[in-house]
Amino acid sequence: MKEFKKYFKLKASPADVYNALVNPVMLEIWTGEPAVMSTEPGSQFSLWDGAISGENLEFEQDKKIVQKWYFGEDEDSIVTIKLHSDKHGTSMEVHQTNIPDEAFDNMKSGWEEDYYGSLAELFT
Repeated sequence: MKEFKKYFKLKASPADVYNALVNPVMLEIWTGEPAVMSTEPGSQFSLWDGAISGENLEFEQDKKIVQKWYFGEDEDSIVTIKLHSDKHGTSMEVHQTNIPDEAFDNMKSGWEEDYYGSLAELFT
């Protein structure tokens, strides 16, 4: 099992980035796919029409999101997203643990191209 940690810069306030990550309408706008999301801990979520699914564990308004991502038969992966205000907008800290070795490269490019890439486009 591997882990991934990276900081991404976004030209938006932490409040706007947080809204884009938890509001189902906003999620569908920047992903271009159906999304199910709630800020209720213990609720299930689904992004990219089910390509990513899991359980919401913790929310701190405009600051932090913690989720459990399902990997089928493998151990669940924990994703923590922290939002830090900086002089150009927001630094989004992503930390994901328990990534199956064979899924790591795909997960890394997914964060960099699909997740961050689409979010960055939203805020340009």
